[in-house]
Amino acid sequence: MIKRGIAHLGVFFLYLLSLLPLPLLFFFARLLYYLLYYVIGYRKKVVRQNLKCSFPEKSTAELRKIEKKFFVYLAQLIFEIIKMTSLSEKEILKRVSFTGLEQLEKHFKTGASVLACTGHYGNWELGTLALGLSISAKTMVIYKPIKNKIFESWFDCARTRYGNIFIAMRQTLRGIAAYKKEATLLCFASDQSPTREESKYFVDFLEQPTAALLGVEKIAKSTNRPIYYFKVNVLKPGYYHVEVLPMCIDPAIMGEFEITNLHFKFLEDIIKEQPQYWLWSHKRWKFKPE
Repeated sequence: MIKRGIAHLGVFFLYLLSLLPLPLLFFFARLLYYLLYYVIGYRKKVVRQNLKCSFPEKSTAELRKIEKKFFVYLAQLIFEIIKMTSLSEKEILKRVSFTGLEQLEKHFKTGASVLACTGHYGNWELGTLALGLSISAKTMVIYKPIKNKIFESWFDCARTRYGNIFIAMRQTLRGIAAYKKEATLLCFASDQSPTREESKYFVDFLEQPTAALLGVEKIAKSTNRPIYYFKVNVLKPGYYHVEVLPMCIDPAIMGEFEITNLHFKFLEDIIKEQPQYWLWSHKRWKFKPE
């Protein structure tokens, strides 16, 4: 009961924060950066180890520079997501622009559905919110539920308030079946970590064997839906541009694991361009090949 009360109080506090102007929230983000990095040391060991293994060719000084930039962006991202809960449609579309959406609309006009891949790079949450406002088809997003149901409810309200449909990862096939008669865009953050039981295939990603979820590949091959990669570019604090890139137009001709290898290669190339915008605090390499 006490935990529920604290959670409700936390959600109310987040709502009040979301009403503040973004420049003021970015000031708070700078303070949060110093707290996370210098005082708490939030997952600093995880970030440091991930960077060291991913960029063995870089010096310690270079890695520390990326590390600090990541924590600056992480603090900013936290406040951007909080602000997202009260942003208007106009403000969202002002902050996230797209090129290449016309490729998707060609499929939607024929009643065909499309798969979308991206990673935990940049503000993926704001990107999917803007995407739902920018295309004619339903935007369906596969996600992992949050353990705290009160915060999950608050977060889901923010994510779905402009019509996006969020489907828990384990309900993916059921969600596809429910909308099989409509043109949809099914979105995956393809760099999520599998459980130990799901870690059947490992891809070479950022210099390390990396357990990969095979959901995108399995769905693409079973439905022959084309796959597009959504490349997020960070323009400046609070502003993004997303390029829609054709990744695999005909999944039926692809070999086993070829699609999985391909979307990890897309993400790796993007990370190497500007590494500070990927979620390095995630314990991505918990499992190794046996």
